[in-house]
Amino acid sequence: MNEAPTHDGELNARDQLIDAASQIMRDGDTVDLSLSELSLRSGLNSALVKYYFGNKQGLMLALLERDMRNIVNSLDALVAKDFPPDEKLRVHIRAVIGTYFRFPYLNRLLMRMVRDASPEVSRKIADDYLLPISHAYSKLIDEGVKKGLFRPIDPQLFYFTVTGAADRFFSARLVLHHCYGQSEVTEQMRDDYADHTLDIIMPGLLKRPD
Repeated sequence: MNEAPTHDGELNARDQLIDAASQIMRDGDTVDLSLSELSLRSGLNSALVKYYFGNKQGLMLALLERDMRNIVNSLDALVAKDFPPDEKLRVHIRAVIGTYFRFPYLNRLLMRMVRDASPEVSRKIADDYLLPISHAYSKLIDEGVKKGLFRPIDPQLFYFTVTGAADRFFSARLVLHHCYGQSEVTEQMRDDYADHTLDIIMPGLLKRPD
């Protein structure tokens, strides 16, 4: 009789499946998964998806947790730091663009899970990821307004501005290919786009001199 995998083996195989799913989505510019391709990419039996995650949706939720948790934790740590709110937002927006550079499928995966999951799971996704980001934006904007740095803007709309700016660029590889003859987004393009985004967003947020 076969022994159950060790705890370390479980973590290793589970992470391999998540990493393989992430790579498939990045390479294919998609949020759809084929279990046969997942098995080929990970080198593992696709039956392990059921063992570790229950089903394919459970795997996609685990991938979302891995990628979104990093954004939420980094933003929480940034809010707690003792430096000006405008600098915090500059650091954060660069970090968001860096995250979407590495995981260009992220917002599409988030929207897919909110749309297709049960109401309970959708609510949990909102509570775990979306609301904490929105609340952090509220704190940062309120801090900047009190310090006389920011205009009083809607943090909800600011969330959509930042997310939309980051997501659209990195989820539009076909546009880059067909319109501009570029097949991939390079690190230099990522950095240039971060500079450009900050040049557009921050002047709209900062309070204009009288």
